[in-house]
Amino acid sequence: MRRLRMLCFAVLGILMVALTAIAQPAATAAESAVSYKGYVAIGAGVGFAIAVFGGALGQSRIGAAACEGAARNPGAAGRIQTMMILGLALIESLVLFALLVVFAVVARV
Repeated sequence: MRRLRMLCFAVLGILMVALTAIAQPAATAAESAVSYKGYVAIGAGVGFAIAVFGGALGQSRIGAAACEGAARNPGAAGRIQTMMILGLALIESLVLFALLVVFAVVARV
Protein backbone atom coordinates (compact mmCIF):
# COMPACT_ATOMS: atom_id res chain seq x y z
CA MET A 1 0.00 0.00 0.00
CA ARG A 2 2.86 2.36 0.82
CA ARG A 3 4.52 1.76 -2.56
CA LEU A 4 1.27 2.46 -4.36
CA ARG A 5 0.87 5.73 -2.50
CA MET A 6 4.48 6.71 -3.34
CA LEU A 7 3.88 5.84 -7.00
CA CYS A 8 0.73 7.98 -7.08
CA PHE A 9 2.60 10.95 -5.58
CA ALA A 10 5.41 10.52 -8.11
CA VAL A 11 2.95 10.44 -11.03
CA LEU A 12 1.11 13.46 -9.62
CA GLY A 13 4.39 15.37 -9.31
CA ILE A 14 5.36 14.55 -12.89
CA LEU A 15 1.95 15.67 -14.14
CA MET A 16 2.21 18.94 -12.23
CA VAL A 17 5.60 19.67 -13.76
CA ALA A 18 4.29 18.82 -17.22
CA LEU A 19 1.40 21.27 -16.84
CA THR A 20 3.71 24.16 -16.07
CA ALA A 21 5.96 23.27 -19.00
CA ILE A 22 3.00 23.28 -21.39
CA ALA A 23 1.82 26.64 -20.06
CA GLN A 24 5.03 28.42 -21.09
CA PRO A 25 4.96 30.40 -24.32
CA ALA A 26 6.82 29.01 -27.30
CA ALA A 27 10.37 30.29 -27.73
CA THR A 28 11.27 32.31 -30.77
CA ALA A 29 13.85 31.08 -33.26
CA ALA A 30 16.55 33.40 -31.90
CA GLU A 31 16.03 32.21 -28.32
CA SER A 32 16.11 28.53 -29.21
CA ALA A 33 19.33 28.91 -31.25
CA VAL A 34 21.19 30.38 -28.27
CA SER A 35 19.79 28.11 -25.57
CA TYR A 36 21.95 25.05 -26.28
CA LYS A 37 25.25 26.86 -25.63
CA GLY A 38 24.82 26.57 -21.88
CA TYR A 39 24.25 22.84 -22.20
CA VAL A 40 27.43 22.47 -24.24
CA ALA A 41 29.42 24.28 -21.56
CA ILE A 42 27.89 22.17 -18.79
CA GLY A 43 28.57 18.97 -20.74
CA ALA A 44 32.15 19.99 -21.41
CA GLY A 45 32.65 20.78 -17.72
CA VAL A 46 31.23 17.42 -16.66
CA GLY A 47 33.40 15.62 -19.20
CA PHE A 48 36.50 17.40 -17.97
CA ALA A 49 35.56 16.62 -14.37
CA ILE A 50 35.37 12.93 -15.27
CA ALA A 51 38.78 13.15 -16.99
CA VAL A 52 40.33 14.85 -13.96
CA PHE A 53 38.78 12.30 -11.62
CA GLY A 54 40.20 9.44 -13.69
CA GLY A 55 43.61 11.10 -13.81
CA ALA A 56 43.63 11.61 -10.05
CA LEU A 57 42.72 7.98 -9.48
CA GLY A 58 45.49 6.85 -11.82
CA GLN A 59 48.07 9.07 -10.18
CA SER A 60 47.13 7.88 -6.71
CA ARG A 61 47.36 4.24 -7.75
CA ILE A 62 50.77 4.81 -9.33
CA GLY A 63 52.02 6.57 -6.19
CA ALA A 64 50.76 3.79 -3.95
CA ALA A 65 52.27 1.09 -6.13
CA ALA A 66 55.62 2.91 -6.27
CA CYS A 67 55.75 3.28 -2.49
CA GLU A 68 54.89 -0.37 -2.04
CA GLY A 69 57.47 -1.45 -4.60
CA ALA A 70 60.20 0.66 -3.03
CA ALA A 71 59.34 -0.71 0.40
CA ARG A 72 59.57 -4.29 -0.82
CA ASN A 73 62.77 -3.80 -2.80
CA PRO A 74 64.80 -0.76 -1.69
CA GLY A 75 67.55 -1.56 -4.20
CA ALA A 76 65.20 -0.89 -7.11
CA ALA A 77 63.77 2.34 -5.70
CA GLY A 78 65.61 4.49 -8.26
CA ARG A 79 64.20 2.59 -11.23
CA ILE A 80 60.74 2.52 -9.66
CA GLN A 81 60.84 6.28 -9.10
CA THR A 82 61.87 6.89 -12.73
CA MET A 83 59.00 4.75 -14.02
CA MET A 84 56.60 6.44 -11.61
CA ILE A 85 57.54 9.92 -12.83
CA LEU A 86 57.14 8.80 -16.44
CA GLY A 87 53.70 7.37 -15.70
CA LEU A 88 52.62 10.50 -13.83
CA ALA A 89 53.74 12.69 -16.74
CA LEU A 90 51.76 10.61 -19.22
CA ILE A 91 48.62 10.69 -17.07
CA GLU A 92 48.92 14.45 -16.59
CA SER A 93 49.38 14.95 -20.33
CA LEU A 94 46.14 13.07 -20.96
CA VAL A 95 44.29 15.34 -18.51
CA LEU A 96 45.76 18.43 -20.19
CA PHE A 97 44.72 17.03 -23.59
CA ALA A 98 41.18 16.66 -22.24
CA LEU A 99 41.31 20.31 -21.15
CA LEU A 100 42.31 21.36 -24.67
CA VAL A 101 39.45 19.34 -26.13
CA VAL A 102 37.02 21.05 -23.76
CA PHE A 103 38.32 24.48 -24.82
CA ALA A 104 37.98 23.51 -28.49
CA VAL A 105 34.41 22.27 -28.05
CA VAL A 106 33.30 25.33 -26.09
CA ALA A 107 35.04 27.75 -28.48
CA ARG A 108 33.41 26.13 -31.53
CA VAL A 109 29.93 26.83 -30.19
